[in-house]
Amino acid sequence: MQSEDLDAVTKIEQETFSMPWSKAGFASSLAQKNTLYLCAFSDGELAGYCGLLQVLDEGEITNVAVKKSLRGQKIASRLMDELLKKGTLRGISFFVLEVRKSNSAAIHLYEKSGFTKAGIRRNFYEKPIEDAVIMSKQ
Repeated sequence: MQSEDLDAVTKIEQETFSMPWSKAGFASSLAQKNTLYLCAFSDGELAGYCGLLQVLDEGEITNVAVKKSLRGQKIASRLMDELLKKGTLRGISFFVLEVRKSNSAAIHLYEKSGFTKAGIRRNFYEKPIEDAVIMSKQ
């Protein structure tokens, strides 16, 4: 992900999440040395993105989103595969993420990527209030 991608990233973020990150939030995170963001493109247009925050040998997956009109084409799966590969090359041996309990498509994606359910964070999400499923991969 480059700074010139942020307008398109923010647009996908807003169409995907009820509490989206701002462009400034992405820019600030992108500038950190302990983050990794990847983008996927289709016909020269941003199709999706994902990111992680690294602390020592742990990686928290912060974002995974694909443009609504391009979902179902395995873009998120390819992004996750590449993110996990690059994270491992950076020394990450433990990955963790949170996902809305109702987001069965994302949970399925993460399980296919080797993640298992590790716990629940009660009332973690807002708009609407919902539990988060904590998933991890070692």
